[in-house]
Amino acid sequence: MDAQESKLDLARQWGATAAYTPEEALERSVAVDVVLEAAGHPRAFETAFRLLGLGGTLVTVGLPAPGAVSSIEPLRLTAKAQSIVGSYLGSAVPQRDIPVFEQLWREGKLPLERLVSRQISLDEINEGMDALASGSGIRQVITFESTESERK
Repeated sequence: MDAQESKLDLARQWGATAAYTPEEALERSVAVDVVLEAAGHPRAFETAFRLLGLGGTLVTVGLPAPGAVSSIEPLRLTAKAQSIVGSYLGSAVPQRDIPVFEQLWREGKLPLERLVSRQISLDEINEGMDALASGSGIRQVITFESTESERK
């Protein structure tokens, strides 16, 4: 689910069986077992919660602005036996998890390069931040290229 149609198209190309804008998902009364919220916006969190089915779990990894507030119905959380879990940076243990991710990537099971929508230079950092803020990019890689005189 994403507000950007281009990202929905990518999700379909990569094998998603369904892809919706938030409005479409709510209109169709989509109810799922697990929702992963990664936008870090209070409205995205609320929408993610509304899409949970019976016994569903919302995992939130998005980092909202300090002081941001969301509103949910506590009765629904209890009555539908739902859960909300926070996960900061994937709650990974780098020493353990990075070698696993690397192996999956080497086996072609974790195609990370597909997530890179753009490479930018350090001079383009402001445009890169604008792309992140607008949601138009997936992931950007900053390249650091130095001239011969800078290397000496």
